[in-house]
Amino acid sequence: MTRTTRHTSAPAWPRVGRIVPGYAVPVINEREARAAAGLLFLLGIVLYFTAIHAGTAEPLKPFGAVFVLDMLIRVLAGDRYAPSLALARIIVARQQPEWVGAPQKLFAWWLGYGMGLAACLATGLLQAPLWVTLVLCGICLTLLFLETAFGICVGCKLQSLLAKTPPQHCAGGTCEISDDTAPASTLTTLPHPTSPAR
Repeated sequence: MTRTTRHTSAPAWPRVGRIVPGYAVPVINEREARAAAGLLFLLGIVLYFTAIHAGTAEPLKPFGAVFVLDMLIRVLAGDRYAPSLALARIIVARQQPEWVGAPQKLFAWWLGYGMGLAACLATGLLQAPLWVTLVLCGICLTLLFLETAFGICVGCKLQSLLAKTPPQHCAGGTCEISDDTAPASTLTTLPHPTSPAR
């Protein structure tokens, strides 16, 4: 007599993000992503103004290497292994997670990797003028600032325009909010407390 054993395997852990019940796609903790962006921005802005003061791109080379490597780890190995996200995870460990879709974050990280790599190539291999490096690094720092300060992920916005399927679970619920539609609850006029009920 042959005994058949049925194994119920747990869902595979995605390379980027994690599976959270109630979400249709893998998700990432937005608080971790914003904290990591803040850490990279803090390091980058200090070296950015150092480069301007010194009149050379040399101070920006270490930041460029750290930025590109961090983004490459995120997209290839996964967000669990990226140094900036690992440190950010410790910083916000006691905060309530805010889950956002991993696909749009992955697109944004690929964009960040491409821009960082272009800046590094311009600085090192191509020996571009200082202003070219400052412009490229300035764009990267601006994107980092927008994410950490306002929760605006420009790469996520671009993904929503270029992808065939619309993003899900955006930060601040922006995927569900339409510009020309206001929630009905905000338009409801409540009776004055002193007016008699009819």
